[in-house]
Amino acid sequence: MVIFPSLLDDLLQTHPHLRPQIYFKASLTALSHAMEDQVLGSGDESLVIANFQKERYYRQETRRYRQLAQYTSQIYVLAAPETDFAQVSEPYETVPFDPSDPLAQEWHLVVLGSHYAACLVCRERPSDPPLMDQARRFEGIWTFDRATSQTVARLLLERIASYQPQLREKIHQVVARYELTAAQNGIATGLHPGPFVERLVTYLQSSQYKILKAYRALSDQERQQRLVNVITGAIRSTLNPEQIFPIAVQELGQNFAECRCILYRCRSHHQAAHIEYEYTAAGVPALKGIDWPLGENPLFGLALGRDRAIGLNDVTTAPELRGYDELLMLLQTYRVRSWLMAPIIHQGMLLGMLELHHCGSAPYPWREVDLALVTAIANQVGLGLVQAQAYKSLAELNQQLAALDRTRTNLIAIIGHELRTPLSTIQVCLESLATEPEMPAPVRQEMLGTAMGDAERLHKLIQDFLTLSRLESGRVQWQTEAITLSECVELALAHLRSRADRLPQIQVDLPADLPLLRTDGEGMVEVLVKLLDNACKFTSPEGRVTVRAQVQAGQMLEVVVADTGRGIEPSQLQVVFDRFYQEEGALRRTVGGTGLGLAICRQIVAGLGGQIWAESAGRGQGSKFHFTIPLGSRPDWGDMSRPVET
Repeated sequence: MVIFPSLLDDLLQTHPHLRPQIYFKASLTALSHAMEDQVLGSGDESLVIANFQKERYYRQETRRYRQLAQYTSQIYVLAAPETDFAQVSEPYETVPFDPSDPLAQEWHLVVLGSHYAACLVCRERPSDPPLMDQARRFEGIWTFDRATSQTVARLLLERIASYQPQLREKIHQVVARYELTAAQNGIATGLHPGPFVERLVTYLQSSQYKILKAYRALSDQERQQRLVNVITGAIRSTLNPEQIFPIAVQELGQNFAECRCILYRCRSHHQAAHIEYEYTAAGVPALKGIDWPLGENPLFGLALGRDRAIGLNDVTTAPELRGYDELLMLLQTYRVRSWLMAPIIHQGMLLGMLELHHCGSAPYPWREVDLALVTAIANQVGLGLVQAQAYKSLAELNQQLAALDRTRTNLIAIIGHELRTPLSTIQVCLESLATEPEMPAPVRQEMLGTAMGDAERLHKLIQDFLTLSRLESGRVQWQTEAITLSECVELALAHLRSRADRLPQIQVDLPADLPLLRTDGEGMVEVLVKLLDNACKFTSPEGRVTVRAQVQAGQMLEVVVADTGRGIEPSQLQVVFDRFYQEEGALRRTVGGTGLGLAICRQIVAGLGGQIWAESAGRGQGSKFHFTIPLGSRPDWGDMSRPVET
């Protein structure tokens, strides 16, 4: 087998005046197509010889060369075969060459007609690392010169004859017909390159469009990746939704002109959603803080059945919105012209919605890349929502564990103080009475009184445990009656004075025009007793306790029990209503008590439909306990009996 040198080297030896240039593959493709198009409009039997380096490049042009074969029978195609050309029947000559031949690194095309001639002889320049296909570079010659074109044709036909000896006779006829002898210098004919140039420009513009399209796709991909990275970074840096979601709507909204981006939490059955987070471009009206309709929103219904964004290019003509006049009026009010909605879903559950509103005068055609971008952002927001909820749940669990630990500690203190102390006293008294039959009557009576007092103390403690248990389990039936607040206060004071020797000054300051209460009288008295008992316990006999009340907005009665006593640290105002809470440490208790009184008050007030809270400026500043009770009959009481809500 003959080993041929590079065709480009052969050409430069015979035509030393030629100067190679650098071409990119996109340019070579455009040049080749423009040269081939000369055959389609020439009307004569043209000679076409092409070398496609590798067979896969030839396969991309098969359809084109079948079309050329309808205009001329003199077509020869060379390629390094990856499959056997002999198995393929084409209407032109196919010539496989050895993969080691320099042709495997070259790209050639010769077109010879009676009124035109052109050739392209190029060799690929190797690069490391390999470049993208359209960026591959070649050095070579492109010319209209007939003599050069004839030389290239003759050199290629020699190689074809070497690889396909059965074509020698046909090749001799081609050499003679197209005057391809070595001595032939070629006679220039009247060449008019105008049509060729027009075709070449068309192909170059087509190639440029493809490149721009590829760059646009890369730009869109880069934009999407940047946004996802920004939001992912925000999620990783904090689990606070108030920091994550404003970044998400701002970054997404800034990528679209005349745009509004909103984000809100919702579930599939919700009829409306409160808009929590929003970005608006300049001049676009804001929606933040309003209730956005969902139940009568067909786009919301369509979005629920999808796992990606859905968009309406023009809400004024969208068939999905026909018949929804109120919604269309709302969209017009807030200048929504094009609408995109992306569900925020985690494990098949809807968590919220991310929306884009284009508010320009003309509709905005949502592209596939826009839908993909908003879908990717919605997925990241969903991850942030889940993580934030998990963090919140963990924080709440930690608070519950801390509360349980405080409860355990305080319960141990109660058992050690409130149970053991009276039991010890009762035991001592009973042992004394049992072992001293001659004990004087006054002493015996004092022993019995002491034992009875501590037994009553134990009974009260157990009663508080049982009362709180029933309240928390919801087993209490409230018996409502018409009663005045002053009656409840008098009953509470009478109960308090029957059990205490020295009390601070108690001042009752109630307006004379307070309306009747329609509530559970025993529950009201119990709350007042425990609040007054708590106030007196932590106020010296020289101090003062005040009971006040006022009507709020004609619907609720607010009662305040204030004292000038020890006060409460601001950090403890929320936990004073916990079970077994003791403001003093277990080892520094100077005032008795179970720590259940305020917890019972909270349960009763909640069961009666009100709220309770405490206020204090701090240690030594006294404290105020407020609670509210509804006035009149509550609509949801039915038969005027209602279990406690825990």
